[in-house]
Amino acid sequence: MTLIQTSKMNKTNLFSAAVLLFMVAGLSSCNIYKKYEMPDDNAVINDYRKALEAPVDSTSLPYLGWKDVFRDPELQALIQTALDNNTDLKNAVLNIDVAKAKLKGAKLSYFPSLTISPNGGTSSYGGSHMNWSYTIPAALSWEIDAFGKLLNAKRGAQAGVDMANDYAAAARSQIVCGVASNYYTLVLLNQQLDLTRRTAEIWKDQVESMKLMKEAGMVNAAAVVQSEANYYSIQASIPDIEEQIDVAQNTLSLLLNTYPQHWEVTSNLDFDIPQALVEGVPLSYLAARPDVAAAERNFAVAYYATNSARANFYPSLTISAQGGLTNLLGSVVSNPAKWFVQLAGSLVAPIFSRGQNIATLEAAKANQQIALNNFQYSVLNAAAEVSDAMTSYAKNAEKQKMVELQVQSLEKSVEYTQELLTFNQSTTYLEVLTARSALLQAQLTSLGCWHNRVTAVIDMYQAVGGGR
Repeated sequence: MTLIQTSKMNKTNLFSAAVLLFMVAGLSSCNIYKKYEMPDDNAVINDYRKALEAPVDSTSLPYLGWKDVFRDPELQALIQTALDNNTDLKNAVLNIDVAKAKLKGAKLSYFPSLTISPNGGTSSYGGSHMNWSYTIPAALSWEIDAFGKLLNAKRGAQAGVDMANDYAAAARSQIVCGVASNYYTLVLLNQQLDLTRRTAEIWKDQVESMKLMKEAGMVNAAAVVQSEANYYSIQASIPDIEEQIDVAQNTLSLLLNTYPQHWEVTSNLDFDIPQALVEGVPLSYLAARPDVAAAERNFAVAYYATNSARANFYPSLTISAQGGLTNLLGSVVSNPAKWFVQLAGSLVAPIFSRGQNIATLEAAKANQQIALNNFQYSVLNAAAEVSDAMTSYAKNAEKQKMVELQVQSLEKSVEYTQELLTFNQSTTYLEVLTARSALLQAQLTSLGCWHNRVTAVIDMYQAVGGGR
């Protein structure tokens, strides 16, 4: 080898090393090998990161099992049936299987692919003897993940599995709290129906009393017809409540994935309030919320998709090998057949792809920003839902105390006005009707406050990711 040839080879090697160093530097600047991390330039995301880093109290509200929160045996049986049968939860579990299958495929992409494709044929020219030729080749192809394409695909698939698990947990939480909410709606409607029917019976007796008092000359006909009108008004509200009960029963049946039927609910209005709700909800509770975690996983998936789009600008390196048995050696057919082996390597670098790689990268960046926006919104939305539930619970508890005092006063008012009217004192039948109407409305309002408090507890439990 001459000195000039040696010098040319050294220059070629130096040029190749410089190109390699340039490519490595470019890859490092693009971070296509970097693992996903939450951005540190977003105040909301930073708060969420701190929540994740906070110590976990297994006895706090988000980590309480649903049986510890909802202790009614009938409700527990319904929740368990829903968890066993609900279609949404079944689909969420199947989505986990789909994500795991994609992850398995991404991991197997690291292995070589092996194919076998036997072929054969014969030909004759000018009446010559037919010569059969055949080839039984096996082809092995292995893509070297030099530029992170397979790595980012695998990491994105793993994030997809985690996201599917989070969605399944969110679906479970929604089902548990959805059944509980519908259950206590039925309890409320049954209580309203019972109260309305009892009130209707009282009004019915009031009508008879008015008729007797009219015969005694104590009231006029207007008092009788007015009391009858109020009685019919209350009776007319009963079918509306019964219709609402039927709708709620059907909704509960749908949650349990069964045909419409009647479900028994408790008549007990006692509901234990978790102590954690009374003490307040720290920001760290939001870290346990599965839909927020799923939003973060979705951002991670978009991050790896962007890295994969960047990797498309770099070459793909493939090593391939073929081997097998053939009797076709060039233009000569040989019997017996011979073994053959072929080795090859290819490096395909994109030069011009009609803007497809650029468009793919721009779309991936936009999707990543969308995922980040959704992630941030999910954190803010979770905090808002927690705040709303706490406010609703506190204000309805305060309101219920006042309404109960109002009910007590109205009960006395009904008693006093009835006595005054009976003994022909300084009162009219209108005052009796007004007092009874106000009492019924206050009693219904008290039931509504109770239901709002229970709903606030259920919303709070779901807002912090409960349902384990």
